[in-house]
Amino acid sequence: MKTSEDLKQFLRSVDGKGYPAYKGAKGQYRFPGYVLSIDHVQGDPFASPSRISIRVDGNNAGFPPASYDMEYKRVALSDHLLRKFGEILEQYRFKAKGSGKSGLLSISRPGQEILDRTACRINRADGSLSFRLEVGFPANGRTIRSEELIKILFDFLPSCAAEICFYHSYPDQKKRQIHEVRKLAEDQQFLRSRLTDLGLAAFVANGAILPRQSGVSEKPMKQAVPFQSPAAMEVEISLPNQGSIKGMGIPKGVTLIVGGGYHGKSTLLKALEKGVYNHIAGDGREFVVTENSAVKLRAEDGRSVKKVDISAFINNLPDHRDTVRFSTEDASGSTSQAAGLAEAMESGAGVFLIDEDTSATNFMIRDRLMQQVVSRDKEPITPFVERIREIYERKGISTILVAGSSGAYFHAADCVIQMDSYVPVEITEFAKKAAAEYGEGIFPLDLPEINLCRVPLALKTGGKEERSKIKVLGQDSLKIDHEIVDLRYVEQIADAEQVAALGFFLQYAGARLIDGKKTLVRIVDELEYRVKEEGLDFLGEKGNLPVNLALPRRQEIFAAFNRCRSLTF
Repeated sequence: MKTSEDLKQFLRSVDGKGYPAYKGAKGQYRFPGYVLSIDHVQGDPFASPSRISIRVDGNNAGFPPASYDMEYKRVALSDHLLRKFGEILEQYRFKAKGSGKSGLLSISRPGQEILDRTACRINRADGSLSFRLEVGFPANGRTIRSEELIKILFDFLPSCAAEICFYHSYPDQKKRQIHEVRKLAEDQQFLRSRLTDLGLAAFVANGAILPRQSGVSEKPMKQAVPFQSPAAMEVEISLPNQGSIKGMGIPKGVTLIVGGGYHGKSTLLKALEKGVYNHIAGDGREFVVTENSAVKLRAEDGRSVKKVDISAFINNLPDHRDTVRFSTEDASGSTSQAAGLAEAMESGAGVFLIDEDTSATNFMIRDRLMQQVVSRDKEPITPFVERIREIYERKGISTILVAGSSGAYFHAADCVIQMDSYVPVEITEFAKKAAAEYGEGIFPLDLPEINLCRVPLALKTGGKEERSKIKVLGQDSLKIDHEIVDLRYVEQIADAEQVAALGFFLQYAGARLIDGKKTLVRIVDELEYRVKEEGLDFLGEKGNLPVNLALPRRQEIFAAFNRCRSLTF
């Protein structure tokens, strides 16, 4: 392996030359305490930045094995180190001068959720630590300014590494932070593991801060009302480090969240949506946890649907379209929500999260007067209210539903929570009594069975030998070659880096897994197996892994495949 001095000599030898001469820097170099790898060199100073990585072996890194010996602890430690590395790196952005992206220093900037990312990874097997980042190699126009790059590689990055990469040099305060990260991760994992034992779909700790600062900030709202469980729903759980905590346990089954407008119904549901992820200390939702496979369902007018069995909800369409293998390039609100429900079942969802405000009304309810005016044999839609009990009792899938304008679901509910000025009140008995006085709910028994019908997955255009081009369009969508995959309504995506990873999953599956024989379930199973064995590294081309990927859940992988129009079933 070459030394850092070899790199410095090379850089000085190309100073003042044309930008392509930087390509000769690609390779690995041993620096004091770590190995620097220049993995990709940009074509010019205005192109996407160069990619580099730093690797510290386990002996030099020296982090306590107890802080990364389990996968959830490894992810939490990596997340913490990445945040700290990024804080220091920020001080050096564009301190090296030049044209275009010269002097850019960029690494992933995590939000409130703790995600497994390619930007920082500690290896459970040997404790080695790696960071992946982007650097704009400096130039004037397209003329190399190697002394500026020497500043970056020999001054700025070594300073960042010295601050973060070597546990043995940490002062006591920084060591305590590492232990606090481990303890929080252990408590969060323990809490998740207790949900099933306690028969809960979700748990919200007393004192949690659920509202966010704004629609564009996921940080906790200042001076928000802390959450306080209704006494009737309060559950006490003893955590291994923090000790006893109390909070609201939402039982498995059918739970309604009701209340007046602006009283906090959707705020609670949004917290439960993101409760499938762990959150950093200080977020306010550290102990808001939802069953890991929970899926937010909504109407998605205009989305494509490919051979999904929606016959449990929609039948006998006037145009005689097949609803057992339903396909469309422009779904309505009701058909899109029915398809989303079936797809979520296929992904293994254990909880449905639904907000009346973002649902198709005709999919959710059909009141008595409408049933009298338009007879059942003239209505192709069986509303969700008529199947919600069966979905839980036969399929074991719970539903947590925000309802603000219709009382139709009171008859089917196991638990009713009223949000009153951001404070939850348990009103199940009162709601059930009122529903009984109003009249019985209508739950027909002669409904078709809820099934899933999928044939093997195949590309419309056949297998592709060349690699697709992927472009992330924020957190809402991605572009693969000429196709835009719309993910706006996949509301549990927490980070644009998850969208980037979804693009690479689609690309990898299109090139290696989709063969017209494998089902979508099998394809996702194989992707998850590769992730378990190798992390996201297997997605890298010729060993070069993108620096900005974050691992999505199984449910979001399914959602991306189901919304990719170039795939058919």
